[in-house]
Amino acid sequence: MFVHKIDENLSLKLIEWNDAERIFELTDQSRSYLREWLPWVEGTTKVEDSQEFIKICLKGYAENKSMNTVIVFDGEIVGVAGFNSINWSNKTVQIGYWLAEEYQGKGIMTKTAKALTDYAFSRLHLNKVEIRAAVGNQKSRSVPARLGFVEEGIIRQAEWLYDHYTDHVVYGILANEWKEKQGKQ
Repeated sequence: MFVHKIDENLSLKLIEWNDAERIFELTDQSRSYLREWLPWVEGTTKVEDSQEFIKICLKGYAENKSMNTVIVFDGEIVGVAGFNSINWSNKTVQIGYWLAEEYQGKGIMTKTAKALTDYAFSRLHLNKVEIRAAVGNQKSRSVPARLGFVEEGIIRQAEWLYDHYTDHVVYGILANEWKEKQGKQ
């Protein structure tokens, strides 16, 4: 099983079937908070919905098209992060993530995105990592900005969010840029 230790308190673990109850619990506890930017929250009303999500994640992993992990902080699952889609032909990957509200502001997501970016370049030998976030989602946008990603542009009306479209900002970083930034730290 894939487990990636980030530091003494934080690790990523490949999502598994028995994570469904905790993922649903976190979703339910943070429902109004998550709903602001994530279109799947209202459709997640029972543990079986989280199980279906995990089924899709495991299928994507088995087909080498994605890799979703749970974020484990101090021994507890606190969110989900991973590679939403891996494009092997173009050597690109898109990182997606969400974190339960009570765990915000601890640097967890920045460390998680950094670890996933490192993994994409060093282990998967990809050329580009992208992170997309809604224009108004400043918390999510701050993660790639802190890591030195380049703001590449805006995709207009990229996502239907319950009753309106939202534009997405695309952030990207290339393998050589990441290596240079890491060498300076």
